Amino acid sequence: MVRVGIVGASGYTGAELARLLAGHEKVTITAATSRQYAGKALAEVFPNLRKRIDITCENLTTDELVERADFFFTAVPHKTAMDVVPQLLAAGKKVVDLSADFRIHDSTTYEEWYQKHTCPELLDQAVYGLPELYREQIRQTRLTANPGCYPTSVILALAPLLREEMIDPATLIVDSKSGTSGAGRAASVGTLFCEVADGFKPYKVGGTHRHIPEIEQELSIAAGQPVTISFTPHLLPLSRGILSTIYAALTDKGRETDLQALYERVYREEPFVRLLPSGTPPATQHVRGSNYCDLSLQKDRRTNRLIVMSAIDNIVKGASGQAIQNMNLMNGFPETEGLLGAPFFP
Repeated sequence: MVRVGIVGASGYTGAELARLLAGHEKVTITAATSRQYAGKALAEVFPNLRKRIDITCENLTTDELVERADFFFTAVPHKTAMDVVPQLLAAGKKVVDLSADFRIHDSTTYEEWYQKHTCPELLDQAVYGLPELYREQIRQTRLTANPGCYPTSVILALAPLLREEMIDPATLIVDSKSGTSGAGRAASVGTLFCEVADGFKPYKVGGTHRHIPEIEQELSIAAGQPVTISFTPHLLPLSRGILSTIYAALTDKGRETDLQALYERVYREEPFVRLLPSGTPPATQHVRGSNYCDLSLQKDRRTNRLIVMSAIDNIVKGASGQAIQNMNLMNGFPETEGLLGAPFFP
């Protein structure tokens, strides 16, 4: 059994890590940190974990942490991860970081969108944790940068097309919608029930969302050239789920190719990517609580555009489930261990 520590256990991603790890046969949770709830049972903070998780939240120093576990998930805010991850690695531990601190390869780009990077020397060591693209690198690394939720939905949708030059990378328009858990658990007027229920609105309009450089980094790698996207996120009156609808102009090659067959070939062996029958749109309620990404393609022959649709659960495949998928790879476990539960429905 691998001893696992969750640094930042009192947020939605920390709670989801605990829920999923409770069903994992090869690990045991031996540390769960929280300053706010130190001394309280994690199952008291999250009652859904009663009789599943028997651990108390603690406010531990890094020196205390390294004695308690072999593998760590850092489910903490940006900048906080930079303070703790280097010490965990120096102690010989393996880490999946769920913040943005190690996702962006270039420190200058990171600093343009976030804040000063205090350990840029680790950026070359970190592997971007999208198993469908970087499985072998993840197996060999000690530090995996878990992707963001919106980027996961967009990159999985577009990577096969860009690699094969099926779409014009200068024409990408990404329209994404997320449930409110994506904003975290901290109290905020913008996510109060009366601010969200019975409504639907965009936010961070005009290319200001912090996930943009992460998406563009990975799409540029897939395309073999710089890619710039138009990205508009929206807030749905849901607790969890992301639906991305993406528009791109087809190239001559893309018009002539059976794109459904291309995706079937690319994702046939992927355990957590489900390609839907042509013409069947995905829905957030069909991936809720699961580590699946549902994809669907539709050509618009009138406008010569392709519409790619992607649905994930933002705190499973978009965060904690993918983090466990990465942990499995890093430890030589079956990649699907602890993650094969069917989606919740209804």
